[in-house]
Amino acid sequence: MDVIYRYDGTLEGFLCCVFESYVNKEPPMGFQGPEDLEPTLFPVRWVETDSAHAQRIHASIRRRSAYAGELVEKGFLTCAPNRELMLFRFIAALYDEGPALLRRISDDAVLPLLQAVRHLEGEAHLLKGFTRFSDFDGVLVGEIAPKNRVLPLLRRHFCSRFYNERLMLYDRTHREALFYREGKWCILPLDHFEMARPDRREAEFRRLWKRFYDTVAIRERYNPKCRRTQMPMRYWGTMTEFQGEDYFHSDEDGALPEGTAPALPRGKTTGKEEG
Repeated sequence: MDVIYRYDGTLEGFLCCVFESYVNKEPPMGFQGPEDLEPTLFPVRWVETDSAHAQRIHASIRRRSAYAGELVEKGFLTCAPNRELMLFRFIAALYDEGPALLRRISDDAVLPLLQAVRHLEGEAHLLKGFTRFSDFDGVLVGEIAPKNRVLPLLRRHFCSRFYNERLMLYDRTHREALFYREGKWCILPLDHFEMARPDRREAEFRRLWKRFYDTVAIRERYNPKCRRTQMPMRYWGTMTEFQGEDYFHSDEDGALPEGTAPALPRGKTTGKEEG
C-alpha cells in the first residue's frame, strides 16, 4: 500500500521511519516533516520518535560501515530535494548489498547522497572563512544564511578557535543557533533573531575591517567575475565588508570625516571578524 510517513523532522525521527518501514514491510513513497505538510491524496501515517528504535537502525548501519553511518548523518543535514527518500534508498541498498555498495560510487542509490554531502561540506568549508562576528558585551555574535544545515559541521571549528570566548552563531535559513560558553555547546531552534546595534567600540572594529578590505584590494587587478566565483554573492549579505554605511556606525557616534580611520583600541592587534 502506498503510504507517506510523517515524522518530527529530526534524524532520530527519520531513523524511526526506517524502523517502521522494515517492521511493516512497506517502503514509503514519501516523507513529511513539520515544514513539509503538503496536501496529499495518499494515506499518511504518523511515526512516533522512539530513541530505542532509532539507535537500533543507527547501530545496524554503522555495523555494516562506519562511513555509511557518517554519510547518513551528514546527508540528513543537506538541502537535497527529497532528502529522506534519497537516504532511505541508500539505507535499503546498504542492507541488501552490504559495504560493497560503497565501492560503486556511480550507483543511483549512492551518487546523489555523495553529491549532496559534498555540497554540504563545501559550504561549511567556505563559511569557515566567510563568517563574520561582532562583539556584544563580551559575546561574539555572527549570522549566516546557508543552504544546508552546516552548524553541526562548523561547531568544532569555531568552538575550538574561540575556546575561551562566549559565542553565538545564528543560521537565518533554518532558524537555529549555535551557542558556546566555557567548553559547553548546544544547537537550539531560534525562530527570530535580529542583531543589535553595535556600540562605539564594535563600530570601530567594523570600520577597521572594512578599511583593511578596501586597502588590500588591487584596483588594477579588479575582476568581479573571479570574485563572484571565489566568494559567491549569496554569502555577501552577512559579511561585514559588503554592508551599507549604516552598519559601520553606532547610535553613540556620528559619521567619520572623509579619509579618517579610527584608532585601534588599546591592547588589540586584530579585528574580531573571522576571515
